[in-house]
Amino acid sequence: MQALDISLADLRRLEAQSKPGPRYTSYPTALSFSEELGPSEYAAMLEERRALRSPLSLYLHIPFCENICLYCACSVVYTANHRRAAPYIELLKREIALTAAHCGSQRRVEQLHLGGGTPTFLEPQQLLDLISALRDSFDIANNAELSIELDPRVTSDEHLAALAQVGFRRASLGVQDFAPQVQEAIHRQQSEELVANLAADLRRRGFESLNFDLIYGLPRQSEQSFLDTVRRTLALGPDRISLFHFAYLPGVVKHQQRIRAEELPDAEARLRIFYGALQLFLEAGYEAIGMDHFAKPGDELAIAARRGALHRNFQGYTTRGDLDLIGLGLTAIGDLKDAYFQNQRGLSEYEQAIGDGQLATQRGVRLTEEDKLRRAVIQDIMCRASLSFAEIDARFGLDSRRHFQEELRSLHPLIEEGLLRMDDQGLLVNALGRFALRNIAMVFDARLAELNQKAPRFSRTV
Repeated sequence: MQALDISLADLRRLEAQSKPGPRYTSYPTALSFSEELGPSEYAAMLEERRALRSPLSLYLHIPFCENICLYCACSVVYTANHRRAAPYIELLKREIALTAAHCGSQRRVEQLHLGGGTPTFLEPQQLLDLISALRDSFDIANNAELSIELDPRVTSDEHLAALAQVGFRRASLGVQDFAPQVQEAIHRQQSEELVANLAADLRRRGFESLNFDLIYGLPRQSEQSFLDTVRRTLALGPDRISLFHFAYLPGVVKHQQRIRAEELPDAEARLRIFYGALQLFLEAGYEAIGMDHFAKPGDELAIAARRGALHRNFQGYTTRGDLDLIGLGLTAIGDLKDAYFQNQRGLSEYEQAIGDGQLATQRGVRLTEEDKLRRAVIQDIMCRASLSFAEIDARFGLDSRRHFQEELRSLHPLIEEGLLRMDDQGLLVNALGRFALRNIAMVFDARLAELNQKAPRFSRTV
């Protein structure tokens, strides 16, 4: 969808059908994880997979933030005490060594991502020490893709020098909104000049790809104010833009209770904000990726999307679905293809586990063959906006049209709404349907009804 061939009225129809649903950064989703899988099961699976000698992706979670951003639903430890970083780094180093011992030395790391929280809550030398510990335990490829999430408010030139020194070339900047009244409402105040200077400094330091995170639907946000943010963002020329809908879940994220519901834009305003932003991105030459990302045509994410090689994991859309993902640090999630594993979500529990000399795994889920089949289908919908019956049949040795006859029948209302087409070859999502990918994927989610009965915790799909 590189031309805006949908209308505001089309989006209104979608919004009217919106309902809570997963974002499908995994299938099964994290709500299906249980404590039946723990450190010993994770260690055993790492040992099993070491014989593959296939490459790895590492994710390190740095949980600390100095201040509470009221929109945020990430796993964060809020503290202004930077001395708390040093003991956490020591724990991370021990977890790195423990995990690497189970992975073996033959599995080269081709991706490394630092997220949070705020990775630059750490001092520059602490970042260098952490990367050194990783290199001591893992075989990190010379051309590995190293990326990091940055908060412009706490990232210094010394941070950038240290990151560039050890090979980081990708960064994601939390922008959200440039409007002062919105920044005040979400408790995240940072000037456009601060962001612009950081982006320029990253370019000078050799960073090749910059992503800006934007959020629409925030308190005190208007169509005019957010489109001004979009224009100012485009003027800074990021390679990628993530445009997220604010998930207002005050019953789940307690600090969101400090946001006044009456200050949130209503459904019509949110649609106009999104529609206007979409117009501006496409007019500027960005390509729409998946359901909420945009990238310049030459960016690797756009190239992967055109080639049908896009993948989706806990960091969102990515280019490498072939890698085992190893999660390190508090709450981090790993994906070993046959199972997902998540670390302890409490800092004291994480400290206890590592202090006892064991992996910090708290919970996870082992995928059944049916889970793997449905994961493949959902991945194709979320990443390729299509589904080939023949490819699924060949991969899993079944007749997918017969296997999913009930699901395919359930798609007919969405087909009648003009969101996708179905024929003997498969499914093809159209331009409008790309904004309802979650709704389409939910049809194939065999676990969703049970999860919704227990405790609905999902944001609305549109």
